[in-house]
Amino acid sequence: QVQIVESGGGLVQPGGSLRLSCAASGSIFSVETMGWYRQAQGKQRELVAYTAASGSTPYYTDSVKGRFAVSKDNAKNTVYLQMNNLKPEDTAVYYCHLYYRISADSVWSDSWGQGTQVTVSS
Repeated sequence: QVQIVESGGGLVQPGGSLRLSCAASGSIFSVETMGWYRQAQGKQRELVAYTAASGSTPYYTDSVKGRFAVSKDNAKNTVYLQMNNLKPEDTAVYYCHLYYRISADSVWSDSWGQGTQVTVSS
């Protein structure tokens, strides 16, 4: 069983900043990727950013490049999303995503956080 706890959402004015945190715990043997998705009202969930255990360059969707930064603490299975210069179109529920396995022999699995609301409005 894996638990994911997110924090850091809220209401911010355009041009402001927020930092989201996501901590995973439980039966985790290894993590392949940790990242963030978002879902705006009436729209499909989209991938925002993720970081890989391999240390390769993080991925960002085009609309957040240069404004968002994803980072991780491997020892704590924690991932962060620093969001700067926020825009109204960034308003959405942000979900943490974990791609992991519980043993060296197990299949890789997905786990999701409960979501945290980010609202960008004046």
